[in-house]
Amino acid sequence: EMRVVVPDLVSNSYFPAVAAVELGFFKAEGLDAELQHIFPVPKSYEALKNGEVDFVAGAAHSVLTAFPGWQGAKLVVALAQHMYWMLILRSDLGAKRRDVEAVKGLRIGAAPGPDVGFRRLLVEAGIDLEKDKVDVGPVPGAVGAGVSFGVHAAHCLEDGTIDGFWANGMGSEVAVRSGVGTVILDVRRGDGPPAARSYTFPALVTLESTITSNPEGVAGAVRAIVNVQKALKADPSRATEVGNRLFPETEAGLI
Repeated sequence: EMRVVVPDLVSNSYFPAVAAVELGFFKAEGLDAELQHIFPVPKSYEALKNGEVDFVAGAAHSVLTAFPGWQGAKLVVALAQHMYWMLILRSDLGAKRRDVEAVKGLRIGAAPGPDVGFRRLLVEAGIDLEKDKVDVGPVPGAVGAGVSFGVHAAHCLEDGTIDGFWANGMGSEVAVRSGVGTVILDVRRGDGPPAARSYTFPALVTLESTITSNPEGVAGAVRAIVNVQKALKADPSRATEVGNRLFPETEAGLI
């Protein structure tokens, strides 16, 4: 039995881990995998460190919050490539694509963990958070079981609680489809400082001790991720199947 944690169930980047559990790819490797939701990302890694879970599907750089110097944990397989969050600003601000300076004077919601990449991106783009009065912080009400940060952030954007947010593609899509948000930066596709694209990536992470004690189980988990990635590429409709199974009556499930 293996406990697989994701910090956000509605994330296209962590999704391969979710799909591998829901579509039976772990089971095909002889692994009884259970999916758990723990937010934010650093808390997921604390659970891994404390032995409460077996795998975390999360941001690679956030491993360091619980495992300084990478001691005790290993990235075993990439779930996707490159830093995967987008900057969304309120549509009525009139900001244009790739205009990083549009963040000046605004309140930007960013979850703990992902906020590190965003802050570094702004510094590299020449933005002084204090001088330029950029308020980067948590989105009110985003913490809680079953809450998707990105989807919640999109709703907060609509009601004016925040001026923008830094979140995954699913949350960004909710804001764009409703008309309240505009994509300013999609770092994975080359927006922003060039170096930002390689700050981090989503990965499946486990303890070094788990690799030592159960190498076949970890190898099976890696094969499950690789196989589900191939299956989703061959038939993208299977992603919708998983989404509707997890969120049958919500807008998140309909995306």
